Amino acid sequence: QVQLVESGGGLVQAGGSLRLSCKASRGTFSSYAMGWFCQAPGKEREFVAFISRTGGTTYYADSVKGRFTISRDNAKNTIYLQMNSLKSEDTAVYYCAAGPRFGYSNGAYTYWGQGTQVTVSS
Repeated sequence: QVQLVESGGGLVQAGGSLRLSCKASRGTFSSYAMGWFCQAPGKEREFVAFISRTGGTTYYADSVKGRFTISRDNAKNTIYLQMNSLKSEDTAVYYCAAGPRFGYSNGAYTYWGQGTQVTVSS
């Protein structure tokens, strides 16, 4: 069973940047596809970005394309989400997730972290 712990969230002004990290323990990290999701107050958790097992394939939600970059370091059992040009509408709790393959839906992923809060002030 994989355990995921996110870090790197915080308060930032609009236009600023943050880098989220998600470190995995237990299990074989490199055998999992990984995703980032976010959940704003009063909204459902939604897809942000995906990265394949080797890092060779990535997908992004339209709302973050060109601003966010997902990456992974299998030697460190960690994935990252570099968030640039942040907007107030990016404010949410961000979760990382591990699963067998790509999916836009929450149900496509097996393991989830506890989340890290990102707040963007305008």
